[in-house]
Amino acid sequence: MAIDVRAKRAYVDADAGDGYRVLIDHVWPRGISKQRAHLDEWARELAPSGELRKWFNHLPERFPEFRSRYRRELAAHPEQVEELRRRAQQGPLTIVYAARDTEHNNAVVLVELIREA
Repeated sequence: MAIDVRAKRAYVDADAGDGYRVLIDHVWPRGISKQRAHLDEWARELAPSGELRKWFNHLPERFPEFRSRYRRELAAHPEQVEELRRRAQQGPLTIVYAARDTEHNNAVVLVELIREA
């Protein structure tokens, strides 16, 4: 089955092609109303731990190690990751995040993990 999953910043307007939208950050994106976010779910438990976020500090050179550590954290939530994978098989799934860096963030890692199945 095809998996239709993508990552999108919370600050980019939602559109019909986004399908099911899930925020995976610990805190709500600054300046974004719930109405504007158009979220179907807020999966805080899938956000990186505070310790991991502080260590990563959005430094691109730490991203390979961040990816590895975050995947280990996600392994503690197999049912939730599998549910997102099922949703992506049934229709579009958009992983929503707030980070400025579109290439080095937790959503990128989760999208990779969902696509690997």
